[in-house]
Parts: sequence; C-alpha cells; structure tokens
Amino acid sequence: MSEAIQARQLSFAYPGLDGGVGQTVFSDLNLTVEEGSFVAVLGSNGCGKSTLAKHFNAILLPCGGSVSVWGMDTQQEDRLIPIRRTVGMVFQNPDNQIVANVVEEDVAFAPENLGVSSPEIRRRVDNALKQVGMYEYREHAPHLLSGGQKQRVAIAGVIAMEPRCIVLDEPTAMLDPKGRREVLDTVLRLNREKRITVVLITHHMDEAAKAQRVVVLHQGKIAADGPPKQVFSQVELLHSLGLAAPETVELCWRLNQQGFSLPLDCLGVEECAQALYQALS
Repeated sequence: MSEAIQARQLSFAYPGLDGGVGQTVFSDLNLTVEEGSFVAVLGSNGCGKSTLAKHFNAILLPCGGSVSVWGMDTQQEDRLIPIRRTVGMVFQNPDNQIVANVVEEDVAFAPENLGVSSPEIRRRVDNALKQVGMYEYREHAPHLLSGGQKQRVAIAGVIAMEPRCIVLDEPTAMLDPKGRREVLDTVLRLNREKRITVVLITHHMDEAAKAQRVVVLHQGKIAADGPPKQVFSQVELLHSLGLAAPETVELCWRLNQQGFSLPLDCLGVEECAQALYQALS
C-alpha cells in the first residue's frame, strides 16, 4: 500500500491568552495512514483525537513537523484546495453540515463551490446518494430525516467531492443504535467497495473493532497501534488509559480473573460464545 496521510514529528499547541502558547496537544507525533485502509482512532477526552483529524485536511496546521496528504504538504497555501478535495471531513453533528432545504441540493453544494459542471454535479449527486442508500430521499427536506439519515446525507455531500479519503470525527456520537449501524455500515461499504481511505475518530469500541487498524492516543502520544484483536487484547493497558475493551473482551478478561483461561481477542458475540462453550465443555 502507498501512503495516504503522513504526520512527521507533528507538534501543535492551541493559542493561549494574549497570543501566548496555550495547551500543547502534540509534541512529536509520527503516524502514517495507508491508502485504502480503515483506521480507527481512540482515546479519552482531551487526548488529541479531533485535533489530529483536523490536521488531515488542513483545518489546523502544525506548529512543528509536517502533515502530508498524498505527498501534498498541508502548510503550502497553494495546495489547500487540492488537499480538501482529497480528504473530506464528516463531523459529529450532521445539522452543522447540512446547508440546503432539499437533500439533493445539499449534496450538490460542495461540487457547485468547486466549479463542477451541472451535468457532472447531477451524476455525482445521484451516485453519492445511491452509495449511502439515500437516493429515494433525494427530494425530501433534511430536517425531517432521522439522525442516522441526516449523517448519511452529510457523508453523501463529502462523497460528491470524490475524495480519496474520508475523515469522520465521532459521526455517531449523537445517534441512536439504529443510526449508528446505518452510518457504520455505510462507511464500511465505502471502504470495501470504493477503496476510499477511512479514518474514524470514535469512542465506541464496537465501531473501532470493525476497522483494520486501531490507533490509541493518550496525552498526545500513540499508546497502542495495531489490528483490533492485538490492541483490544491489552485490557490492562486500556484500563490504565481510562478506556474499556469491547464488551466481549471485557467479559473474557473478567472471567479470567476468576480462574478461566479464555482468549482476549474475541471481538464478536459469536466468537465469544464459542470460546465460552469450549471452556465449559
């Protein structure tokens, strides 16, 4: 795989009062996201997850080090528009991204601002809505949709820009379980079928377990990085960082404290049930 996004010795601090240096978030962060991969980023509140996400499409710029997107340095002003075409952002609250009174007009908003021709916009809007399963709602009013449907419209608006990567900053935080499933299924399908690189910022362990790779941040540093089974089996480490493993892993870990010898890489319910069955047989 080739590199999609690379942070090299990234340092960043938010401005303080009177223009002074404020809170330091990163001091020497190195991270590479491979093209076509699905990476989940976890961490407790204040660890730098959202700050990192905003560096990936140049909403924020490094105070030191660099961030490159398909070889484009985010600090080069003339590369700003190409970078934001390449990396689309989806935020926590879909209401903050929806700007039109009709679904298809909202999805068309970004391509229109990029100067895309009308026939091409029509093609992109239809394709984007079909990809997120919202084509039949194209003439509906967004404010009448459910939370999960609104978030899928927001994702469609990003897809219509035809990005190579989508960064989602806790996109399911405000959704009910049904809405969460709808959004996660959409993201998984885009990654699997369209080979769109996905970076998912989340605090839901079951969502992160669906990714190919999990990166755990703690106080601006990478505390763990690897496949979900590898990362989530480190239950004590996660607890020390104020996090929990997926429920199935937590169950096996707690039973092991009582004398069982269960594997700690059971991320699915069926996999966990099979391990329990074998242990009790």
